[in-house]
Amino acid sequence: MQGVPALSSVCVFCGSNGGADPVYLETAAAAGRGLAERGIRLVYGGGKVGMMGAVADAALEAGGDIVGVIPQQIYDLEIGHGGLPDLRVVASMHERKALMAELADAFVALPGGIGTFEELFEVFTWAQLGLHRKPLGLLDVAGYYGPLEAMLDHAVEQRFLRPETRAMLVREDSLEGLLGRFDGWDPPALRKWIDRDAT
Repeated sequence: MQGVPALSSVCVFCGSNGGADPVYLETAAAAGRGLAERGIRLVYGGGKVGMMGAVADAALEAGGDIVGVIPQQIYDLEIGHGGLPDLRVVASMHERKALMAELADAFVALPGGIGTFEELFEVFTWAQLGLHRKPLGLLDVAGYYGPLEAMLDHAVEQRFLRPETRAMLVREDSLEGLLGRFDGWDPPALRKWIDRDAT
């Protein structure tokens, strides 16, 4: 089965906070710069604060192509990034996630909180169900995603998650490493259910 084509657009999920360690913001900025330098469009949540602000500002400074997608409710809190050439204000979180997914060829999760987890797991679920074939990965920083990976491995051990599905979420500690894993990505065709007999 043929893998995905070369990436032209990557959706980055990340926190609206900066985290406890400066390395989080440094990595977010490096990711934004790295995408811009490779000519890959950044799609992200449209914020100007925390990890979101860092990834966007770095991509802008490097001359990158950026699309921000932000719900009206959050935009009204004055955290929308006013310096973006393309900021799309939508009606709801649901519309935001759908548009970000539509615009992207791949998904990368930087460290973040519950909103980042929710965005990541939604596109992970869509991949499991075969609703898209786009690669998705964790850009790990200082071992942040180690506990999450352990939980996923536990889900496999307890037969709530197929090993093939688990393998669809890859992890690297650099943008270059993730993009290398995404190159020619060819996800397996799989069934969600573990114990159901084939029909």
